[in-house]
Amino acid sequence: MGLFNKKSKGADGNTSKSAALKVSVSNEGAEYTFTVEGRLDTNTSPELEAKINEVIGNANKLIIDLGDLEYISSAGLRVLLGATQVMEGKGEMVVRNVTEAVREVFDLTGFNHVFTIE
Repeated sequence: MGLFNKKSKGADGNTSKSAALKVSVSNEGAEYTFTVEGRLDTNTSPELEAKINEVIGNANKLIIDLGDLEYISSAGLRVLLGATQVMEGKGEMVVRNVTEAVREVFDLTGFNHVFTIE
């Protein structure tokens, strides 16, 4: 069971991965830290979603470190929102090191009030 049932597809109709995103995962017990680097968009968000889905059943805390994230689209916001919703009632999710460009998107969309930002 994942955050969402459908997979995002690229313009050519194929599920695609892009080298424009790097996601590193580390954990201490049930606390998982995702370090996200590059661009989180329609083409790359399935990669982050898949990595979150691998651990979310065992997690009591998710930390999403966006210190090296250059860009986030609505597809990236959807993945973060889905993770936040799954963590409600079972733990917490924190977004850290938000870059100025990403903070602008959070502010414009109101997501700065949805996420716990450190």
